[in-house]
Amino acid sequence: MYVGALTLDLLLGDVRSLKQKRSVVRPIIAEVRKHFPGVAVAETGDNDLHRRAEIGIAVVSGTAANCTQVLDQCERLVFGRPEIELLSARQRLFNDDED
Repeated sequence: MYVGALTLDLLLGDVRSLKQKRSVVRPIIAEVRKHFPGVAVAETGDNDLHRRAEIGIAVVSGTAANCTQVLDQCERLVFGRPEIELLSARQRLFNDDED
């Protein structure tokens, strides 16, 4: 069993309040859930900064290749959004043989 984790650090466009931030971040999370119903996705950081957001995505699979493929597709989906800038993306892969 493999668990893949993807952390995306986003810079939001012309956002001036936390309410506006929610109106940008929620549709991104909803789109990832719609296209990849087998992944878990949530806003995981920078909750009190109105121009930054951190989104975490996790997937469980039987193969490392499938985990990596799904996370790459999720990253491309978010990267394609014109209202945000993807500052960084960090992928990690864990398996049940690790201590």
